[in-house]
This record gives sequence, C-alpha cells and structure tokens, in this order.
Amino acid sequence: MVDTPHQIHLSEAEMPTAWYNVIPDLPSPPPPPLHPGTHEPVGPDDLAPLFPMGLIEQEVTGERYVDIPGEVLDVYRLWRPSPLFRAHRLERELGTPARIYYKYEGVSPAGSHKPNTSVPQAYYNHAEGITKLTTETGAGQWGSALAFATAQYGMECEVWQVAASYRQKPHRRTMMELWGATVHSSPSELTEYGRSLLAENPDHTGSLGIAISEAVAMAVADPNTRYALGSVLNHVLLHQTIIGEEALLQLAKVGETPDVLVGCTGGGSNFGGLAFPFLREKLAGKMSPVIRCVEPAACPSLTKGEYRYDFGDTAGMTPLMKMHTLGHGFIPEPIHAGGLRYHGMSPLVSHVYESGLAEAIAIGQRECFAGALTFARTEGIVPAPEPTHAIAAAIREALACKESGEEKVILTALCGHGHLDLASYESYLSGAMVDYDLPQGTIDAAMADVPVLT
Repeated sequence: MVDTPHQIHLSEAEMPTAWYNVIPDLPSPPPPPLHPGTHEPVGPDDLAPLFPMGLIEQEVTGERYVDIPGEVLDVYRLWRPSPLFRAHRLERELGTPARIYYKYEGVSPAGSHKPNTSVPQAYYNHAEGITKLTTETGAGQWGSALAFATAQYGMECEVWQVAASYRQKPHRRTMMELWGATVHSSPSELTEYGRSLLAENPDHTGSLGIAISEAVAMAVADPNTRYALGSVLNHVLLHQTIIGEEALLQLAKVGETPDVLVGCTGGGSNFGGLAFPFLREKLAGKMSPVIRCVEPAACPSLTKGEYRYDFGDTAGMTPLMKMHTLGHGFIPEPIHAGGLRYHGMSPLVSHVYESGLAEAIAIGQRECFAGALTFARTEGIVPAPEPTHAIAAAIREALACKESGEEKVILTALCGHGHLDLASYESYLSGAMVDYDLPQGTIDAAMADVPVLT
C-alpha cells in the first residue's frame, strides 16, 4: 500500500510556465472548422470579428508549447498552483484498495477551473485594445470567471445566462454583478433571435447554444467588443492544460502514475485540461492510463451524438465544427449540471475519442449526487454539480477494484465547488430530483436540422 499525504503541494516556483498543445502529438490532426456559408476552412480573417489575433493564433498553432505571458502568471498566482488531494477518507468509506486522487480547482476566486482560460482571454483582448467582452454561461461558472477576469483589466463584461440556470442559481448572477458584469436571462429581448424564441414560448428554458447566438450577435455588432467562449475551442482547452501539467508534477512527487483518469465532459475544457498532458505521456510510452469522459445521461453528446460538422450555436452563426453533436437545435432537460448542458463536444475531444484514445460513459444525475454526498461527507468539499459525474465514475471504478482486489490509481479533476449550487442538493436530499431518460426521437428531431455537407 502506497502511503501518501492528503495534500500534495507545488510551490509558486514550480508552477508550469507554458500551456500544452496536444495536436502535434496526435496520430492525425483534427478536421478544420468550416465557414458557415462557403463550407471552406475558416481563416484568421473569418474569426477576427469574434476573437483577438493573439487567441486566433493559439487556436490554429502547430507549436507543442505556448508560453504563458508574465501578466497572466501574475493573476494565476492568486490561486495557483492548485492542490492535488489523496482521497484517504473516501477510500476508507468505500473499502477499496484503489488510491483516488483529485485535482481541486475550486480554490480559484470564481470557485472553478474556468479562470484558467478567462484570465488569458481577457488579457489578450485587452492587449489589442478591446474594451468589452460578451459571453454565454450555463450554471454561471464561466460567466463568473469572465466577470472576475475582465475586472482585472478594467473591461466591461456582458453575459447571457441560460434561462433555466438563471432561475435556479440567482446567486451566480449576484457574483457576476459583484465583479461588474451585466447579466441577462437567455433567450432575451435584447436580440432578434431571442425575441423570436420568447414570442413562441415566454417560459423558454434556454440552452447554451441559444445563449452563444445572442452573445455572438451582440459582439459582431460593436467593433470595440469581442466574444469569449468558456469551453469547446482549441485555445480554451490549451489554457486549461495547466491543470494536467501541475497534476503530473504533483503525482511524480509521490511516485504515482494513474491507471484510470476520469473527467466530466460538457464542452470538454475541464476534461481536456486534465487529460491532455497525461495523453502526451501515454503516447510517448511513459504511462498507460485508461482515459474516460463522463457526461450527463440527459445530454450525451459523445455516447449518443453523431460525429459530424455542426454549428456551435443554435442560430447557426458560428463556424461549422466537426464534433460529436446532438444537433444545434437540441434543448437539454434542465438538469442541475447546467455547465454540461451543451449540444456538442469540443472538436478536439471528439477527435481524440474518435481516434480511440479516450472512452466515454454517461451517468444519470441521481447517481452523481449520491456520489457527491458520499464525497462531501468524507472529504468535506461540496462539489459543483458538473464534477459529480466524475466523482460517480471514480466511485464506480473504486468499487470495481474492491471486487477484484486491484490497487489501481484513479485520478480526476474536481473542477469546482458547489457553494452556490445548494438548491441542487436540496432537490436531491428532498427526493425531488429525477433522472431524465432521453428518447432517441428527441435526438433524431434535432439532428434533422444539422447541415449535410457534400
């Protein structure tokens, strides 16, 4: 039995100073995004109305490592390096010989992993003279992170929050407003698309795809405004790899390598941030972990979606991306893991999955919250609803080890705390929470509107 401390530290001096780009190490590159009108690969000029050139260059870079600017490292030091914990108490509760480690990103000012990318996104926009950023948010983790980041650079921030989460999580809105952001329920009356949806259904629950459409529409209408995305795109996953790079250094300090790595997946940034540095080591023959995506059963883009070109937003304004999708018009059920309610999966994560380098499972929210309850009562941290999926998968794996007697090392990322998600736990504890059985017909109806490329 390996005896390791509960918390494995890195010093500030040991914090990684470069992000890792997995694309050069993959067996083949991912398919390029396509222009929604011409269906030709998009170029930098096509992306310029949405993103600054510094981020566009990162989106398409072929470099394996990208240096983190000193100004970004200065902000990162408010909470990084983040701790890696050995879940001794959870292991004892489960009676498992497995060793469970979790990288805890809830120590950031916004309470999640999202500032790992919101800070550099705000930095690169500010460096090019942009004064305002628009964005979408589901549960509010990303909106909170961008509000925090724009406050660091004296920028404006306008957020469209999915209506279901806007109603479920009012204190997320308060946090965004505290950092100076303006927050709207989506669909909203502020955009033509939002007004059209509300005219059809005044009680529309919204979706991340709709909120993206609204935020993009407002950004392209103002030359001093750009759009910021909290997941899905290559540069976002690039920024998040500081999670996995730190975890590699921390595990090396105690002489451990993971046998199984599990991460919750909605758009893919948390999963990619943890997994990609370990995938690099696996491809180099230095370790051989099973890498497993865990998604909600109510929004199973990897396990039930199709791998094809689709829009990133509901209105069809974004480039077409080759990804696992449930259809850009898919409206997920209002599950409590609002940050995982997205119709598509990151093109890069989708490509890794299609290449056979990762596997995927889907879990219902009641099993996830049951696992979170066990985790909170042993490890003391109340998880956000999103990483409960990874916790549930880690518990499944640990119980399988109990049956087999295997001493596997399990690694996951606890990507945020649930202090502002207590209504979700109230729903579970009261017995009101239900699992959603997603009918195939719902997926088929949404997929009918996905473009067919010739």
